[in-house]
Amino acid sequence: MTAVAPELLTVPEVMARLKYSRSKVYDLIRAKRLSSFKEGHCRRVPESALQDYIRERLEEAN
Repeated sequence: MTAVAPELLTVPEVMARLKYSRSKVYDLIRAKRLSSFKEGHCRRVPESALQDYIRERLEEAN
């Protein structure tokens, strides 16, 4: 059985999903509120990290 690789998003894809600016997304990454990693010059955000961020924001709002 092979493991399914998590979907990896680019910063522009995260921007589009959250409707945030590029600087806001990078601020979240720097503040460690949104997990990501770099491979060479490419920054990637796992889909699960984006879902975790959204869930945390919803919990903070309640």
